Amino acid sequence: MAKGKFKGKPTGQRTFSSKEELEAGTSADRPKTFSKKKQEVSNRREESIEEESDEEVEKTKHKGTAGLIEIDNPNLVKPKSIKAKDVDVDRTTDLSRREREELEKQRARAHYMRLQEEGKTEQARKDLDRLTLIRRQREEAAKKREEEKAAKEERKAEARK
Repeated sequence: MAKGKFKGKPTGQRTFSSKEELEAGTSADRPKTFSKKKQEVSNRREESIEEESDEEVEKTKHKGTAGLIEIDNPNLVKPKSIKAKDVDVDRTTDLSRREREELEKQRARAHYMRLQEEGKTEQARKDLDRLTLIRRQREEAAKKREEEKAAKEERKAEARK
């Protein structure tokens, strides 16, 4: 009994053509003249392609009134691909609004950072004031520690006498 949804084929297992049968054109599925027909069709296609390319050079077909009226619609113009050797490197392109804004933002940030390093911005001044205050506090703490250390040594020296 066969399991599953579909019944098995009454003919049994499938048979496949060997390489020799395919090359000779003697497989059960194809007639012997198949390879000859295939060659004829390919020859016809090559001839028709050559004829079409000659016709395209002579004139192109236009849809509707496109051949009669010249249209200056920028959406209809197909972009021409430019070769690398033909590219003008010196030519500057107009930037989009987003690109311009991004460049302005980067320039402004660089200018601000330069001013920050020089200490000319308000935030930089506040930071420098904080740093000087912290340095003073640390110096005072270091002096205090040294005085306490000196006082301890004096006490030890007096205790030894």
